[in-house]
Amino acid sequence: MFKKILSALAVLACSASGTAFAQDFGADAQSPDANPNKTPAVAETSGGLEDIVVTATRREERLQDVPVAVTAITNAALGGAGVGILRELTLVVPGFQGGRNSGVNQPTIRGVGSSGVGMADEANVATYIDGVYHPFSFTSSLDLVEIERIEVLRGPQGTVFGRNATGGLVNVITPDPSFTTKGRVEARFGRMRNDANEIDLRTYVTGGLNDKIAMDFAGLYRDNGGFITDLVRGGGLGDSRMFNVRSKLLFEPSETARIILMANYVDHESSVNTVRPYGSNTAAATIPGVILPKGPWEASLTEVPISNYEQVTINLHTAFDLGSVSLQTTTGYIDNNGKQFTDSDASNILLGQIPFDTSGKSFSQEVRLLSTGRGRFKWIAGLYFFKLDAGFENIQLQNSAGPGQPVTVTRLDPSSKVKSYAAFGEGTYEVIDSLFLTAGGRYTEETRRFTTLRNLVPLPFGRAKASFNKWTYRVALRYNFADSANVYASYGTGFKSGVFNELGVLGTATRPETIKAAEIGLKADPLSWLRTNLSIYRYKYNDLQVQARDAAGVSYILQNAANAEIYGGELEVTAAVTKDLNLRGALVYTHAEYTSFPAAQGFVPRPTGGNQVVPSDASGNHMIRAPRHTINLGFDWGRDVGSGRLQIVGNLFHSARVYYDFLNLASQKPYTTLSGEMSWTSPNEAWRFSIWAKNITNEAYVQTLRPGALGTDAIFERPRQVGLGAAYRF
Repeated sequence: MFKKILSALAVLACSASGTAFAQDFGADAQSPDANPNKTPAVAETSGGLEDIVVTATRREERLQDVPVAVTAITNAALGGAGVGILRELTLVVPGFQGGRNSGVNQPTIRGVGSSGVGMADEANVATYIDGVYHPFSFTSSLDLVEIERIEVLRGPQGTVFGRNATGGLVNVITPDPSFTTKGRVEARFGRMRNDANEIDLRTYVTGGLNDKIAMDFAGLYRDNGGFITDLVRGGGLGDSRMFNVRSKLLFEPSETARIILMANYVDHESSVNTVRPYGSNTAAATIPGVILPKGPWEASLTEVPISNYEQVTINLHTAFDLGSVSLQTTTGYIDNNGKQFTDSDASNILLGQIPFDTSGKSFSQEVRLLSTGRGRFKWIAGLYFFKLDAGFENIQLQNSAGPGQPVTVTRLDPSSKVKSYAAFGEGTYEVIDSLFLTAGGRYTEETRRFTTLRNLVPLPFGRAKASFNKWTYRVALRYNFADSANVYASYGTGFKSGVFNELGVLGTATRPETIKAAEIGLKADPLSWLRTNLSIYRYKYNDLQVQARDAAGVSYILQNAANAEIYGGELEVTAAVTKDLNLRGALVYTHAEYTSFPAAQGFVPRPTGGNQVVPSDASGNHMIRAPRHTINLGFDWGRDVGSGRLQIVGNLFHSARVYYDFLNLASQKPYTTLSGEMSWTSPNEAWRFSIWAKNITNEAYVQTLRPGALGTDAIFERPRQVGLGAAYRF
């Protein structure tokens, strides 16, 4: 098997020799999850490559020394690649797919991802912001207002990041306040089809209030116009408006203590869940009066879709240097409220639609104790508590046989509660010089409670309860065979507890899903200007939790999909060719298939429109949102021009076919997208002016396909965007 992977990677490597994508790693690491005696995040080597310091193991370590496949990207690199929200990390992170089901974000890493749409059905690719777990998929799109870097860990993280991270995790790290007064103001203006404008205004300012207290403020206002032609009412759909403000207060009472309080508010209004039939597959296709879209960015819906939410987040981080150990705590509180309206048949004929409200609150508390000595043994131990209270309010499952026919409304009011406790520990011991052994484990106990009303009447099961517990672990061996090269091997497990179907009427939870993962990797800088990282892995994935539309085409079923096998590899290359030119490339091969899935919810297109729901055996089929291969390529070129500096950044992403249903009948064919930016920075780096473009070739490709009895609908990614930007730093 590994021979196949190596052969595939070799072919990909040969086909992409010399091409790559550049990242700017010039930010300081100030994560409160790190040791209070912080080290620089970046240290440039003699050849121009940069050492990146990450907190992937809950302590600051060089990226090249961490025996985990992890990609770290800074704010500047994201902007140059056209990445504005977490879902768009697909363009720059190997093995990452930013899937979405209408307004629900469903990230996938190496084929492992969630298809759940419940408020308490958390994704199995975990999202953290400054070390705080964010459980709500409806509100994890997250415009990147002001960040320091994003770390994406691939593979199950069953120890220090253990909660629902069977596929991996995304950790967004924002800058901490500085005692030096500085700031930035930036404005971007863009245009799309339909004369839709994009306005992006943001600011960041920080400074010391006295010698022990510092504060910062980050603000974002983004307004994207409706680029999807509304064939019913005229005008545009697909618009979104985001208002986001965040502030941190840093208190350093002594050289050994560090306390950070953060508050964040987000107000998001949009119609990003605008769907259109995939092809012309809607049950309304033959009904008189139907309007069928012809182009990818057209829609014909009964009503204007809605995907709105408000979110309040409050975090508290503390770190105390106790000599040979560091005591750290992370407290997080999140409050969400949302409103959704989704069309189930993707047409202007009322056959099915779902309006509903959402609400959810979560609280998490983590306490960690880390060693800080310079001996051969480094360790971390911690306790974790998590509580969630969430649900839907007034879900209206609306069905009709067509114009003039009565509308049947079924109302659901489900709610879920979750409590989870965990204890974890991990240690790394240098057995002999340059040979490091890492071992860790996590024990989790979790209880879920579920209740629902159907047409305001409690169901017979009343309140359902399910409890789960699990040990997960990870071991890794790393050998530094040169000053700038190491090889590692690891084996680990991951776990996601069983969940209830919040859109169903049964009081039975699914079985937990588990994963066992083996990985070998090579991280090496063979030349002073060249970095190559290779990872090869194999997963045994059991009891996958999958969700699909029910036979009525409006609500959803939730089931365990038996087993899957995933194996593959990733090759990342970074080259600092000259002081002015950086190249980077990532080549990914993924073999992901269901080895046993005998009762999959299958959707077979009808000649007259819509799908016949047929329980089918999907064993041997490709897993959803797991393309066989992807390629990320790009460059970053700069040159001093006059008294300023000219810079050009380009990024190319190519994906093989992506399947979106268990029978592999609905898919996005292979596609390629290109983005770029050209900028000029003034001599004192105070001013920066830019010209940018996203999806330069105007590629029409989907971000999701949703098969159901009433048809298969699609949401397309945005068409070509071009624009101007200006920023002032002080």
